[in-house]
Order: sequence, then structure tokens, then C-alpha cells
Amino acid sequence: MNDRELKMLVYFVLIAILGGAAWYIWDDLRPVATAPALDRPEPVVEEAPAPREPIHPIDPIGTSKAGGELVPLPALDESDGYFLLALADIFGADVGRLLVNEALIDKFVATVDNLTRSDVAEKIRPVGTLAGEFIADAANTKGPYYLSPDNYARYETLVSLVASADLDVVTAMYRRFYPLFQKSYKRLGYPNAYFNDRVVEVIDHLLETPEAETPIRLVRPHVLYEFADPDLESLSSGQKLLLRVGSEHAAYIKRALRGLRSRIT
Repeated sequence: MNDRELKMLVYFVLIAILGGAAWYIWDDLRPVATAPALDRPEPVVEEAPAPREPIHPIDPIGTSKAGGELVPLPALDESDGYFLLALADIFGADVGRLLVNEALIDKFVATVDNLTRSDVAEKIRPVGTLAGEFIADAANTKGPYYLSPDNYARYETLVSLVASADLDVVTAMYRRFYPLFQKSYKRLGYPNAYFNDRVVEVIDHLLETPEAETPIRLVRPHVLYEFADPDLESLSSGQKLLLRVGSEHAAYIKRALRGLRSRIT
């Protein structure tokens, strides 16, 4: 079981590895034709499909409560300091110690998108290193192994941030920065999709995480631990995370996710 996957959940547990295609120019590699060129109709250039309407539209916040204009959002690539200040206002100054210090919105967006997949690459995670090491109980060095309840304490700070956050304030911040989230989502390879729709999809996926009987048995085929139950091991990275933090912590996170979902749909 790769403990590094557990470094990613600070605020409302909320996207996809860059996709694209390489184009290869064949015409320059072909020999010049000796026969006269035939008249051919001009190729029809297909237009890119128009963006569909969002399933869950959300209005960004552009004005302050007093009715005055807010300070304009910075460019996406210059937004780290601005975004971190907004997070600190909600979660406290300690949140800065848990986060990476560059490309924060891009990594947040990429992580959200990847929570439904089998793994989240460490380089795209917005959360840094957690204190301590992953803990597994075992009768001896050869097992059997079980997920130790002592392991759950490592995530206390992260879960406390989620559980204590004012979801109305979190939602307001989300709406405030939504144009940057959407811009990041587009340049990750989703030009005709909407980040808020993906957030709702990911929340629904996480809420479907099954309950596991405890203690959860592990196996260690190599260096890393895995769930012994193949059904649990086949879960997504986000669902495995909710199992690893413990049922009590998972309940707090799911409650926050339901509250957030109701505010952004």
C-alpha cells in the first residue's frame, strides 16, 4: 500500500494528468511525386464541438459584500500567494505548512480529477509530507498484517481542518477562485468541460466508498502494503484514502462533502 497517496486531502477533498497527442508530419518525409498532381477538393476542416452547457452551473463571485469590486484575480500562474492567503483566512496559518508552494491551483485541480483513478502522482499533489510513517500491526515480520488504528492519528490535523471549516465560507472562496479553477481544468485537457461538474462527480464517487470491516487486513507482496481484499484494493485512490484515515475521520469528511455538494449544485 503506497502511503504517499495519503498526502492530498486538506480542504473539501476535492483534477487529470495532462493529455494530448503528438503530430507527425509525413509530407516532408515523402519523395517528390513525379506524376502531375491531381485536382482534389479542398479538405473539409471540422470545427471543434461547441462547449456543452454545464450540468451544475456555478456563478463566480466578482463583488464584495459591500457592493464594491473585489481585487481582480491574478493570472493563474501567479496565483499561489493569493490563493494561499485565502486558504489561511479559512483554515488558519497552519495550512501553509501542509501545502506545496508552487502551482497550487493546478495541483489542487489535478488531484481532484485523479481521486476517481487508481493513483495520484506525487508531483501533482497539493499537500506535502505528513508527519510519521504508515503503521501496520503484525504478529511478526511475516504477518498477517492489519491496518493499525494508531495510523489514524497521522491525519488528525487534515481531518480537523475539513471538519471545522465553515462550508459557507469555503463555498464563497471556491466561487471566488472558480475562474482560475476552470482555466486550469481547461489547460489540463478539458476545453469543453466544466470543473464544477467534475467536482460534483468526484464527491458522489467518494460518498460511495464502502464500509470495511475492521481490522482491515493487509498484504505486503513487495515493499508496500496493499489491501488483502481484492475488492478494496481495486477501489480508487480517493476511496482508499477514506478507508485509510479510519471510519470516524471518514464520517467527518463525508459530512463535509455532502454539505459542499448541496452548496455548489
